[in-house]
Amino acid sequence: MGHPAFGRLEILLGEWRMEAVVGGRSMGVARTHFAWTEDGAFLRQHTEEAEAFDPDWAARSPLPVTSLIGLDDTADAFTMLYADARDVFRVYRFDVRDGVWTMSRDAAGFNQRFSAVFDADGRTISGAWEGSPDGTSWTKDFDVRYTRAS
Repeated sequence: MGHPAFGRLEILLGEWRMEAVVGGRSMGVARTHFAWTEDGAFLRQHTEEAEAFDPDWAARSPLPVTSLIGLDDTADAFTMLYADARDVFRVYRFDVRDGVWTMSRDAAGFNQRFSAVFDADGRTISGAWEGSPDGTSWTKDFDVRYTRAS
């Protein structure tokens, strides 16, 4: 595989420490790993069970999570297929462009979006998940910070 659009995802490759934060308080830390699969046709993200989670969050934890990111080469657009331990299955628009990582989905009554920025050396990603019942009024769900582990 060698489509030039895949180059935009290279910055994600490797292992990351992922921390969820609500109201300035850490809810927990987990490891997530991005790697090419199927000879580079897809990018796979796998997030393991958390090393430590706030007890309230542990009860709602989606971990482990696996996602596959693929390209529609006619539209220069990525899609992510998501599955988690709660038997939740979703499809997101996905992109990394100009130091910004975005994911979003429009679903009746439950819209979601994620936006994050890479620091200058690509070793830290800071972002947040938001939700909206109508796709117009958005509320922050939680902040996320990724720190490169390898």
